[in-house]
Amino acid sequence: MFDRRLVMNFDVFLLVAVLALSCLGVLNLKSICFSGGIQLSPYFYKQIYWIIISLFFLFIIININYASIIRYSYYLHFLSLLLLLAVIFIGKMKYGSQRWIYLGPVSLQPSEIAKITFILSLAKYYTENMTQKPFLIKDLIYPVFLLFSTFLLIYLQPDLGTAGIVMLIFISMTFFINIYKKSLVYILLFCFFSVPSFWFLLKDYQKNRILTFFNPELDPLNAGYQIIQSKIAVGSGGLFGKGFNLGTQSQLRFLPEQHTDFVFSVWAEEWGFLGCFLILFLFFFIIYRGLSISFDSRNIAGSFIAIGVSFLLFWQVIINILMTIGLFPVVGVPLPFFSYGGSSMLSCMIGVSLLLNIRMRKIM
Repeated sequence: MFDRRLVMNFDVFLLVAVLALSCLGVLNLKSICFSGGIQLSPYFYKQIYWIIISLFFLFIIININYASIIRYSYYLHFLSLLLLLAVIFIGKMKYGSQRWIYLGPVSLQPSEIAKITFILSLAKYYTENMTQKPFLIKDLIYPVFLLFSTFLLIYLQPDLGTAGIVMLIFISMTFFINIYKKSLVYILLFCFFSVPSFWFLLKDYQKNRILTFFNPELDPLNAGYQIIQSKIAVGSGGLFGKGFNLGTQSQLRFLPEQHTDFVFSVWAEEWGFLGCFLILFLFFFIIYRGLSISFDSRNIAGSFIAIGVSFLLFWQVIINILMTIGLFPVVGVPLPFFSYGGSSMLSCMIGVSLLLNIRMRKIM
């Protein structure tokens, strides 16, 4: 029997904000893909197809009780890990990284899906093991294993940006559990002393990106080129922007990767500070709604899922925008709902569908 409470608790404003961002992203891609009435790339139409496909998955997921989804979260994440492992052997090389599996005409980036299944698995573990006693270090062995198995397989592609997002999701969700104070001190000390060792694990181009982050002029025609051109694009937008299809950095192709990592730079140049304020407002409204859904949920698992999805979006927005204005190294993190990418659009939309799912069943 159909329960009317599901419709009554549906968060229309959240969905409208997501659709508005997606449409603005498509508008931005149109400026990138068309110049003088000539089509330069097919990304514009492909993004529309992916939005439609993602909405189809959203419709399916909101009609399945999230309690049933979380029940199989370990199996779902195991499948994600198998796909990540498969990428190492049968994945296709693109832009110097081996991150994609091609399924006929469609390419899938398993690391994007792994972020969602990682959130579900972590939420399941914390929910099932939560008691009145604080978590000890031994209680965190399994979640740390989940973290490093996921992190390592993504890092090997190599995809430092997505691997870092997984780490930040883990830290954000773990922050909301009750950890024994002494255990927390040990964890923080371990992280503090182990971070410098990651430098020796980085590839040469990753080290160059970090060095040019501090001083882009060290290599202005190679590693520092992206940051320099992006800052020029953002700064030249001014208050009102140069106008749609009139951005010189993007239209004259000075700005690299402008359909993925640097879409915000294109938007800032053409629509200025006011346009940037609009999309930032939409992003933080979505994140605010996600956190509100977490706090309103009567189910601990639902709260953890909503926290995970909210911080997934939060960290991607923060890192991508800081990256484009030269306040963070270029690590290849897409802007949710805005950057071109089918797997990114699909994973973000699945995350939103989980938020809608939890909101619809908040009193059930």
